Amino acid sequence: MIRKYIVERRSWILLFIILQLLILVCAYVDSTIPLQSMIYLFYLSSIIFIIHFVIRYHKETRFIRSLEERDISLDTTSMAEPESPFEKVIEKSMTNQAELLKHAAMNNRMILEHEKDELLSWIHEVKTPLTAMRLMIDRIQDEGMKTHLTYEWLRIHLLLDQQLHQRRIPFIENDIYIENTDLETIIFDEIKTLQSWCIQKGIGFDIQLDEPKALSDAKWLSFIIRQILTNAVKYSPPSDIVIKSYQRDQQTILEIIDYGRGIDPRDLPRIFDKGFTSTTMHQDSAATGMGLYLAQKAAQSLLIRVHVKSELGAGTAFTLTFPQRNEFVRITSM
Repeated sequence: MIRKYIVERRSWILLFIILQLLILVCAYVDSTIPLQSMIYLFYLSSIIFIIHFVIRYHKETRFIRSLEERDISLDTTSMAEPESPFEKVIEKSMTNQAELLKHAAMNNRMILEHEKDELLSWIHEVKTPLTAMRLMIDRIQDEGMKTHLTYEWLRIHLLLDQQLHQRRIPFIENDIYIENTDLETIIFDEIKTLQSWCIQKGIGFDIQLDEPKALSDAKWLSFIIRQILTNAVKYSPPSDIVIKSYQRDQQTILEIIDYGRGIDPRDLPRIFDKGFTSTTMHQDSAATGMGLYLAQKAAQSLLIRVHVKSELGAGTAFTLTFPQRNEFVRITSM
């Protein structure tokens, strides 16, 4: 700060030095002016100037230091009380700017909340004709046409479901109910949803649930498993997807293993990034890059650790490690 203050006051310091040197030069040139007295005066004035400089430094930098040390926020109460007219101008300008930004942020928040509510309402309204469409598809006699329409219906259903949960993710703490969740019920419900798609692709399931229960929220756990299973079915050839659960170190472990195209090692650290699809299959326009991102966000709120192991061309294994019972209080207090 002292260096900045010297740079800020360099013109005044330079003016003082020039004036003192001018007096000394005049005393040296003009013999009627006693040079020794002028040197003594220069010495005294320099001491007074240094004392004045130190006092003004502490006084003038107090306000600037408070600006440097304050948090980057719209709260101006942490600033020191301005004393000089210039400091008062700065304080008034910052306060006015903070009020404007607070007002703009409030308006933007209200607009976003309104748009979120409208989108959620729209998603719920679209579900009604989707349900009617599914009933109409079930009555179609042509099996080929029925299969194709069911697949497209399922894609729309999954995209709407993803959008719905994307809007709810920021408020997930308000929607969590932790209990001993039945894994078999959740997994079989999700497989049933994807049944027509799995039949079309010739994909089966090998299910080994040695540990039937997990400490979690049923609704959000269903969403996480849905995203993983959707990816497994989408990127797998005709084969079996292995789903197994077991106990390890008093924790429930759930593994979902597919034998699809796998993930490139350079993509693995980025698969949970928002909007990331793939570098090896970048032309895949069907991928949104949101499924695993939302699944990871939900898993973090449920204290579920998600580990991914994959080999390109050989398949992918997702491992979900559920929290221990002694972490139950930590989750429910969110």
